[in-house]
Amino acid sequence: MPNITKQALIQEIAKSTGFVRNDIKIVVEQFLDLLGEKLIEGNTIEIRGFGTFACKPRKARPARNPRTGETVQIEERMVPTFKFSNDIKDKINALEGVIGEAVEEPEEVTIESEI
Repeated sequence: MPNITKQALIQEIAKSTGFVRNDIKIVVEQFLDLLGEKLIEGNTIEIRGFGTFACKPRKARPARNPRTGETVQIEERMVPTFKFSNDIKDKINALEGVIGEAVEEPEEVTIESEI
């Protein structure tokens, strides 16, 4: 499955709404900027029917540098997270049955020839 870029989303919204692409671009960029600002301020953003953006603390822990094998200490930090709503989870899981089904292999056919 290919990745969807911000520009592709803007194009899709413009097609479905009939609004000018430049106006949609401004709205999408403002939304994303505001979302980032609110997360930086420590707020949680809940979009009902879609999901929740939040920042959660991660404890300090030891880790290993893969190049040198040296043990280093990772400091406590805040990590941005996203939790999908149950509506979205249910829709994804409903599709999983279609995608996860095994595709039947065609029967192997052998042709015998007389020599």
